[in-house]
Amino acid sequence: MSGDIVYGLSEDTGGTRLLYGAMKVTVGGTLKLAFRPWVEGLEHVPAEGPAILASNHLSFSDSFFLPAVLDRKVTFIAKAEYFTTPGVKGRMTAAFFKGAGQLPVDRSGARGAGEAAVRSGIEVLRRGELFGIYPEGTRSPDGRLYRGKPGGLARVALATGAPVLPVAMIDTEKIQPPGKVVPKLMRPGIRIGRPLDFSRYQGMEHDRFVLRAVTDEVMYEIMRLSGQEYVDIYATAAKRRLADAAKAEKQAQAEKQAEAEKQAEAEKQSRAEKRAPGTGA
Repeated sequence: MSGDIVYGLSEDTGGTRLLYGAMKVTVGGTLKLAFRPWVEGLEHVPAEGPAILASNHLSFSDSFFLPAVLDRKVTFIAKAEYFTTPGVKGRMTAAFFKGAGQLPVDRSGARGAGEAAVRSGIEVLRRGELFGIYPEGTRSPDGRLYRGKPGGLARVALATGAPVLPVAMIDTEKIQPPGKVVPKLMRPGIRIGRPLDFSRYQGMEHDRFVLRAVTDEVMYEIMRLSGQEYVDIYATAAKRRLADAAKAEKQAQAEKQAEAEKQAEAEKQSRAEKRAPGTGA
């Protein structure tokens, strides 16, 4: 997350609750009916009171499948662009995300973004609600589990004392891979682990070694639940590497094509010279 603008953190109006309820019935009901997600560990989600759902992140749909299988509202963070796009489509998108219980955060500045995510998470938990967060910070580019970022999850957990429930989303990336418009009908899975208590670190939310330890413990549990291969780098770095590799490959292909065209043109010119009068052809 990035940026320092958070909208509507202290508001939980009747209209918002109504909209969420409607979305829960329509979108949530449709997802459950069409995809029939299987769930393990629902008993670990408290019936009331604050808790943090820390999940791996495989697909855009993760933020919809998880709330669909829970009886309680879950609030996630979403980039502000989803809420500020102009036009009819923009308003519909904003209404959809608000109804899905997501809060907009401006992602225009890296440092402010982390602060915005922390503030929003603390506010949601202080209302006694469930807060959903993706410790990896972005979707996995290849289905593997990447290193968790310590600035958000750990700080929120230590500042509020809320229990952390590790969550594993399974196969959601196969439903609608990048570039595919029509989703594939298949059963994704959700595993929810036992709550992790970090009260032993209370008051140490500014110690970077403690933040790292808390984050790594959560990521280990997510790895255990999901069965994913763990990669000890950030997903953002992995995405940059993949993008750089794709760019280099594209450049190499362009250079190869240019060389082939140059050679073809030279051969064409050579044949033309041989056919010209007076060349002895």
